[in-house]
Amino acid sequence: MTTPTQSGIVPPFTRETAAKMVRKAEDGWNSRDPQRVSMVYTLDSKWRNRAEFVTGREQIVEFLTRKWRKELDYRLIKELWAFDNDRIAVRFAYEWHDDSGNWFRSYGNENWEFNAEGIMHHRYACINDLPIKESERLYHWPLGRRPDDHAGLSELGL
Repeated sequence: MTTPTQSGIVPPFTRETAAKMVRKAEDGWNSRDPQRVSMVYTLDSKWRNRAEFVTGREQIVEFLTRKWRKELDYRLIKELWAFDNDRIAVRFAYEWHDDSGNWFRSYGNENWEFNAEGIMHHRYACINDLPIKESERLYHWPLGRRPDDHAGLSELGL
């Protein structure tokens, strides 16, 4: 994943640049590569993810490594909710299963804040997990980036 500065996306955001930033974030997380994902956060980035607090890239990599060891076949869709100057609000849903084959759809909201270079320095995530049957899954693309023609959250009724 290119860093936001390499892509030229920096605050203040417009609707178009905010939406591009959201898609870049979705693509990165769908790579399930903790090192790659960590590069779009400042060295001292601060997160709240559910009830866990993470500071800095090293802890981000550790957190994501644990996350994707537990959340198997992870597929994520993010959607722009709102933006203003150096902040973006996102809603998202992802599907995954545990090592016992139990499927979940996790719903959440994130609030992001960026520095002047377009690197995220704060991320706050609230997430709820809904057990689903495998037959209720809506995300069926091959692991990795969501295809451009795949429906987003609104189109899926999520």
